[in-house]
Amino acid sequence: MRRLIIAVAVIAIAGLALFALSRPKPIAVVVHEVGSGKVEATLANTRAGTVEACQRTKLSTIVGGRIEYLGVKEGDRVKKGQLLLKLWNDDQQAQANLAQTQIALSARRSDEACIAAVNAENEAKRQADLRARGFVSPSKEEAARTEAAVRRAACNTSRADVAQAEAKLKATRVEQGRVALYAPFDGTVAKIVGELGEYSTPSPPGVPTPPAIDLIDDSCLYVKAPMDEVDAPKIAAGQPVRITLDALPGQSLPGKVRRVAPYVSAVEKQARTVDIEVDFEKPEQAGKLLVGYSADVEIVLAGRDKVLRIPTAALQEGSKVLVLQDGKLASRTVKTGLSNWEYAEVLEGLQAGEKIVTSLERAGVKEGAPAVADNAAK
Repeated sequence: MRRLIIAVAVIAIAGLALFALSRPKPIAVVVHEVGSGKVEATLANTRAGTVEACQRTKLSTIVGGRIEYLGVKEGDRVKKGQLLLKLWNDDQQAQANLAQTQIALSARRSDEACIAAVNAENEAKRQADLRARGFVSPSKEEAARTEAAVRRAACNTSRADVAQAEAKLKATRVEQGRVALYAPFDGTVAKIVGELGEYSTPSPPGVPTPPAIDLIDDSCLYVKAPMDEVDAPKIAAGQPVRITLDALPGQSLPGKVRRVAPYVSAVEKQARTVDIEVDFEKPEQAGKLLVGYSADVEIVLAGRDKVLRIPTAALQEGSKVLVLQDGKLASRTVKTGLSNWEYAEVLEGLQAGEKIVTSLERAGVKEGAPAVADNAAK
């Protein structure tokens, strides 16, 4: 009997050990307690945006030539109207000097012709008086009138010559403007292509040629970012935006949508986008930014405070979540409202305080599996 009891005990212990070994071990999962907070519906750019200058111009001379004057360096601040670059144009200056000389000569000839016209007109009046008194013949009076008319015509012609010479001088000045570059606004010289004495070539139609001077106004900046074409109908000017820059990690700058492009850009056929422009609401917060910085924008479409929310990463296909309940994972279907990449609003299906699984990528995490919360193993 004693041996039988011992055998039964050994078998029972072995059975319990076997049951314990064969029993599935609980899966360590990361859980999130359902609570309340703020949820926003947002849109983000598909590719990195860029910080742009409100005014930027790439200047090139209209004609080609050798650089004779280069009055700025890269990084220099310039004023509107300041001469930046000029090509060799001694021939044009010679033409301008010749035109000025012709103006002076034509003016003197005009004075001479007009004085003669006045004298001839006075003589015609005297001959008319004498003719009225019977002292001269009608033919002599007629000859005096004709001479006065000829002199007056010569005066008018000489004045036209002066106007022609002045127009020629203006034309030479226009030609001189074709070889000079002036700053169209206050700004900073970003890049210069060419050195003193080198030949500068303008860009012919259809042939991209680097500009001689790249001028930017960095006192006014904005962000240009591509948005998915599917999101474009939801975007409108005036919407609030959060701007983040790689150059300023951890900072979020407020902004507003300034403009939405009226067309779709097909840079890549598989990723058609619509460009938007975003202004900084408080540019002083960003400090000194450089044109060309990469930037991301997050457009806030709507927001609600103190609503039940869960991490968006916890949602599975079909708006389902896994809830840790009594040591097991239970599937629950939820109804969501506003959502973004971080949080989703819960309208139905969950209560505050329940624990949902966020580590869905772990092996064995599925409905009915035994599990234990282990947030330390994140």
